[in-house]
Order: sequence, then C-alpha cells, then structure tokens
Amino acid sequence: MGGYSWGSAFDSKSGQMIMVALLLMVGSFYTGTLFGNNNASIYVSQLSSSSNSSSSYGIYTFTNKVALAYRQTPIVIPESGMNVCPLKFNEYIPCHDVAYVKTLFPSLDLSRREELERHCPPLEKRLFCLVPLPEDYKLPIKWPTSWDYMWRSNVNHTHLAEVKGGQNWVHEKDQLWWFPGGGTHFKHGAADYIERLGNMITDDTGDLHSAGVVQVLDVGCGVASFSAYLLPLDIQTMSFAPRDGHENQIQFALERGIGAMTAAISTKQLPYPSSSFEMVHCSRCRVDWHENGGILIKEVNRLLRDNGYFVYSAPPAYRKDKDYPLIWDKLVNLTSAMCWKLVARKVQTAIWVKQENESCLLHNAEVKQINICDTVDDMKPSWKTPLRNCIPRRSAQTNPQKLPPRPDRLSVYSKSLSKIGITEEEFSSDAIFWKNQAGHYWKLMNINETDIRNVMDMNAFIGGFAVALNSLPVWVMNIVPVSMNNTLSAIYDRGLIGAFHDWCEPFSTYPRTYDLLHANHLFTHYKDHGEGCLLEDIMLEMDRIIRPQGFIIIRDEESITSRVQHLAPKFLWEVESHVLENKEKKTEAVLICRKKFWALV
Repeated sequence: MGGYSWGSAFDSKSGQMIMVALLLMVGSFYTGTLFGNNNASIYVSQLSSSSNSSSSYGIYTFTNKVALAYRQTPIVIPESGMNVCPLKFNEYIPCHDVAYVKTLFPSLDLSRREELERHCPPLEKRLFCLVPLPEDYKLPIKWPTSWDYMWRSNVNHTHLAEVKGGQNWVHEKDQLWWFPGGGTHFKHGAADYIERLGNMITDDTGDLHSAGVVQVLDVGCGVASFSAYLLPLDIQTMSFAPRDGHENQIQFALERGIGAMTAAISTKQLPYPSSSFEMVHCSRCRVDWHENGGILIKEVNRLLRDNGYFVYSAPPAYRKDKDYPLIWDKLVNLTSAMCWKLVARKVQTAIWVKQENESCLLHNAEVKQINICDTVDDMKPSWKTPLRNCIPRRSAQTNPQKLPPRPDRLSVYSKSLSKIGITEEEFSSDAIFWKNQAGHYWKLMNINETDIRNVMDMNAFIGGFAVALNSLPVWVMNIVPVSMNNTLSAIYDRGLIGAFHDWCEPFSTYPRTYDLLHANHLFTHYKDHGEGCLLEDIMLEMDRIIRPQGFIIIRDEESITSRVQHLAPKFLWEVESHVLENKEKKTEAVLICRKKFWALV
C-alpha cells in the first residue's frame, strides 16, 4: 500500500551505514523506541520460577494451563482459560502440518507434489490450544526497517542463510537477520533484476510500471525480496511458496512485512480469481511447468489477464547441458499451443505474453495441439478446484474491462459486481463508509501509523476497508469466504490482493503473522455452518495468526459481541467495546481486542 520511505541508512552498499543501523536498532530495542509501546506487561506461564519476584518489572502470571489439547465436540474451554500448547508447537500450521501430511502419503500423488498442498486434519485431530511464542521472541521490528532486518530469535532457522547466503537471500548479523535483496537469479540485487525485466518488456524504453504491470503473482517467492523491491513501483504482489525444504521462507517474508502466504501449485487451482495478474513470475521456483501435459502452466494462463506476462528465470531458459534443451522445447511447444508470444529471452530469463487470440486457440485445438474445454463460471470461487488440462472457451459475453493504473484503479467499479447485484451507488457508499470507519479505528486503537503493517480483512466484501488504508504504510490480505458471493474478482480489479478461504478451516499462514485482523460480521455468517465453524474455532485461529499486542476488530450482532467479550480473557485478550454507526446509520457494537504479550518461561 502507500506510505513507503526508504532510508539511506539501509543501503546494502555501505557497510559503515549498516553497522550504524544495527547499533541504532539494538539500542532502540532496549530503549523501547523501535517498537513504540515496548513497556507493556508480559504475561508468563504460572510455572515460571521467577513469577513471584518479577511483578515489579511488569511481568505477571496467567492461569491458563500448559497442556496438549485437541478439539472436542462439544467444545470445552476450562475455567482457567484456554489451554496453552507445549512450546514445540510454536510454529503450528494446522493444514500444513508435516507430521499429519506424512500419514496421508499412501493416498497422495507424490509425483505431482500433492503433499505440499493444504491438508487439514479432521476436527478431532486439530490442536485446541493457544500457540506459544518461541524462546526469546521479541516484538517485530517496525516497517520500513523490517524491509531489511528482523529479529533472529523470531524465526530462528539457519538453513536458508546456510544454503542461500551466497545468493544474498538472507545473512545473519548478531541478533538480526539481514536481507540484502538477493535471490537465486538476482544475487546482485532484486532492484537491478526488476529494472532488467522492465527493459526486456519495453525494449529499453520503460519499467514494469509503465508496461502496465499492477499486480504480480510470485511463484516460489523465497523470502519475498522480489516483491519488496516492486513496492517503490506501486506494484502489488501476491507471493507464495510451499512449506518445503526451504524452511520457513514464508514466515521470513511475513515477519519482514511483505505480503505472502503458504501455498503450492500442484493438483488444485490456486485460491485466486481468473484473470487477476498482469504478471506471473517464476525465478527458480522449482515448478516443472513442462510436465503432465503442461497442466500447471495452464493454471498460469487462467490467472493471467490478457496481455499479461509470464517471466521465467530458470536454467532451461539459457543452459544447453543436461536435459535443459529438451525442457525448453517442451515449454516452447506448450506456450505456442496456448498462443502465447515469446517477447524476450536474454540474461537467463525468458518472457512470454498471453495474447488475446481466440482464432489461434481454435486452430490449435483443431490440429490437436491443445484441448479446449467448456466455458467455466468465473464467479465461482477457486477453492479446492481440481486443475484442468485445457484452456476454457471464452464466453461470447466476455469483454475484459480496461483497467487504469494505480491509484486510479482503486476506485474502479468492476463489471463483475453487476453480476451479483452490487450497484455503482452501493460501491461508492461502501468506499465512503470505510474511509470514515478506518479513521475511527485508529483513534480507538490509539496507535501510531507505523505500529501496524500486516493487515487481514477476514470478510473483505469489495475491498473498501483496504482502499481506506491505502495512504497508510500497510498491506492488506483481503479474504473473501468461499460461501459468499465472489467479490474477490472485483477486489483484484481495484488493484488489491487477496484470496478465497473457508473460515471453517485454518488459514495457510504461520503463527504471529498479522498486526491487525478485521472481522466485519464474519461470525454471523458462520454461526449456522456447524462444527469446525463455531465462534470458538474462529477465535482460536485469530489468536494463532495475530502477533502479540496485535489488534482484532470485531463488528457483529450483539449476541456475538457479548460472547466474544465473555471469552476474550480466556484467550488472553484485552477487549474494549465501543459503539459506531453501521452502513444503515444504526449503532452497533465494535470490539477492539488486543492480544496480550505472553510467553512460556
């Protein structure tokens, strides 16, 4: 979103300035200026040996018990509060739990890496306890400093630094991780690489922004430095990578304040709408696009807008040894069959453009180069949908909407909204409403602009809340529940990013990855959806993904807000109830919840 500033103190070319920055950051941590309110009380397990003598230092015990607990039916929450999971579960991602997925191996297609996709355990096998902090966890470094640095103890994994340090992914510097901005194919810096891509696309006449790139999907994103260095161009990137041998890469990205989620392109469609990105980027993304009849690259075709680019930086694009020439030939045949045009190939990178050429597709189908399948309903959410090894026939009514660049795109009324009965008047009033509400929220939270970076709107509707935050130094993950109308297409048409999700299941992210969760009438929608979708289930997932001292804003009917207020202390949340006007100019309760900073010691 808006509001970025890039200080010269973080220029990777200046070792002296880096040392100054490190000293300032370490000093700021101990003085409390780097994080703002760093003097808040820390709540620790009642098992702490120091609990009796530490209260004068703002450290208090909590009554919740440390116990490995699983979801029961009916739900049982002890009087002492929600149980706390043992320390070893501090990185628990329920639907990407390696131990559980291994039990499914006999039923998975491992040749297609199906094990990397979401696999949620049945309800009785889901943990029902609060996920604890890792040892020596510190409140995250604020944006934009986090663009370059983060606390080592918050993601204390050395594998990436060991195997990718030579490519400048991440380096260890005392208590910190430092991100020089490199990658496997741009070890000398993402900025130069991005400039080169712009030159390749525009014949050295412009950059990616002037080439019309507004939204990018970064496949196998690593620590998301590519996405970070697109921000000065006001290019919004949805970065994703699986939970694989590159341990915790998405956790690194989110800790930095870069938009990302855990996902894999394998057997199912990605949870994003069709025709949503001007560019799909793969830099050594470890995806075999040429295998299985090109079914994965046909998913790229689904996601790209007309005249969008596929950027491929990988050995088959430039090496002539091993099997690389054979792989390249297969890619050329597949992309030609889809009527893509190779517009540039140099310096280890190839770039194709998806052309709008219906007659070419029909001809290639006649000569058996590609399969054409029936038109699909693009308004149906892409959620657990099997990949299709074909190119859908374009509907006769399809006429892609011409979209302006950002920031004008934020105000675009998408044609897709008219299909579900949302008028231009409702669209405009929604924007005005959320602009006013965002101002109220920040006053009620009583925080500085830089105190919040990672935001999730859990029931985003048409993205009005995200647009209202555009001038702040935040990014917003807009979630559209799959059981609601598909408004995510309209959100992407506004130049925003997001995903489909079902809140009866946990989200695909690491614990402690968001500073603010916004839930507008989310609980009301799910109150009749049955087991797994209960208020307590969703509150537990909120607690898992919110950071210590992070905020959760809940607007809902009175019976729900009362229940949340009753349960909040058991989840170690502070809660305040306020009254604001809703869209109908009637008053409704708004809860400002804040997760306490607690730890097991």
